Amino acid sequence: MNAAVDIEVAQEDRLRADLYNFLGLMFSGPPDQLLLDQCAGLSGDTSDLGQAIAGLSRVAKASKPKKVESEFNALFIGLGRGELLPYASYYLTGFLNEKPLATLRNDMAVRGITRAENVYEPEDNIASLMEMMGGMIVGRFGAPASQSDQKNFFNKHIAPWAGHFFSDLEAAKNSILYASLGSVGRAFMEIEREAFRMTSA
Repeated sequence: MNAAVDIEVAQEDRLRADLYNFLGLMFSGPPDQLLLDQCAGLSGDTSDLGQAIAGLSRVAKASKPKKVESEFNALFIGLGRGELLPYASYYLTGFLNEKPLATLRNDMAVRGITRAENVYEPEDNIASLMEMMGGMIVGRFGAPASQSDQKNFFNKHIAPWAGHFFSDLEAAKNSILYASLGSVGRAFMEIEREAFRMTSA
């Protein structure tokens, strides 16, 4: 790793990155007891996002790792395939490994973002995209991305489908803890979309 560079990232942006990273972590695999305990310790304000976080906390308090692992598998893995396919290509074209994935790979290459060696999922899955966005905000792939670069990446790779995915997750029949997480994701995507809409290109 390169020597740490002391980069000033605004507190608000750090919090945004934390939420992106948290969503990425929760979608990369079923949470263990430690992560469930962290979810249970969250609290929210009266905003839609705050209420969604409070809801997630309540469900996490009543969740056990084994049950959540079964839920995760039913939702995203299943026999043959899970209830939902959390990939941009699938949501945007109806098929996996389509043009949205190729476009994302080009944009990743430009930014020096590479797939982790032990990850075999296509890069356009929701976990990876959340992690990429979080990393871009705080400068994990070089200098922190400018507001306009964040906006371009979000509008191109996340905005066209992530809100739909999170809504589907809220309504999925196998979804309990992840229904709450879907509410958090949907509320957060709405905030991000509005914030980027209000910033100049």
